[in-house]
Amino acid sequence: MSWKIAGSYFETCSCDVVCPCTATFSFGATLDYCRVVLVFHVREGEVDGVDVGGLSVAAIADTPKVMTDGNWRLGVFIDAAASDVQAEALGGVFSGALGGPMAALGPLVGENLGVQRAPIEIHEEGLRHSVRIGDAVDFEVEDIVPFGVETGQPARLVGIFHPAGPDLTIAHATRSKIDAFGIAYEGKSAFSRDFAWAA
Repeated sequence: MSWKIAGSYFETCSCDVVCPCTATFSFGATLDYCRVVLVFHVREGEVDGVDVGGLSVAAIADTPKVMTDGNWRLGVFIDAAASDVQAEALGGVFSGALGGPMAALGPLVGENLGVQRAPIEIHEEGLRHSVRIGDAVDFEVEDIVPFGVETGQPARLVGIFHPAGPDLTIAHATRSKIDAFGIAYEGKSAFSRDFAWAA
């Protein structure tokens, strides 16, 4: 089965800006755990002939301080706007069952908290990106432009391992209400980027 998708990615986690585990999973988080929401908005994409453009998927995870210790608790939201066929196709990609970047995270998950269908609203305006998932998740992140950078270009991390890609734009949460799958926290650190995957 072949597939390709491209779109926007956002996350916010419980670490302080910038979270150590983004540099490498083997560094410990700021706190004794890392709690994170990973949001993927597919602007265009096809999974074995199924059009999945315009739909979104989000995962919420609760991990140990050192992510490579495994035993992640993970729940997934799939866009309520997706048909059953589209939801199955998205689930295959974002679970890692169809290969691609998410497959590398599979061995770290110790407890699957389930999959829920929910409306996912995403808004982007310049450096600001906001996400609302039903009544469970509501956050906004803003890309960070370093002091003295006259171009207005935000700071980036490059050369890293991350399922969204090898570089991320550094951001911070300006608003955060997250309580889903029994995981509740205040988002602080954040990242954004465009992504393109294929398998």
